[in-house]
Amino acid sequence: MNCLGNIIWFIFAGFWGFISWAFVGILWCISIIGIPIGLQCFKMAKLAAFPFGKTIVPSNKTSSLILNIFWMIFGGIELAIVHLIAGVILCITIIGIPFATQSFKLARLSFMPFGVTIVNGKNYKNAP
Repeated sequence: MNCLGNIIWFIFAGFWGFISWAFVGILWCISIIGIPIGLQCFKMAKLAAFPFGKTIVPSNKTSSLILNIFWMIFGGIELAIVHLIAGVILCITIIGIPFATQSFKLARLSFMPFGVTIVNGKNYKNAP
């Protein structure tokens, strides 16, 4: 399911999500202060392209709180709302429910992307 889901997702939504996150990452990397945010945008671009089979593992780093607050002010809330709306729309049909869960995962991550690790599979005990 992961491979087929990723292919369908990439065709209908992932490509544009990848392009938009990569473009925002390039814009953030223009300034020296924005490089950590830009690098996180590149991680989000990779996840937005192929979200099936990935798990988000939160960490307990307090340094990421400041970056998350900064991110929420400059775009995180809007991106989370867009992913939430897309997830609700995808939940209308039974076929869209797996894609809606991926959209909700991206909404959570686009609201607070710092301090998380993205790992392959559902077994996240091997995460760093």
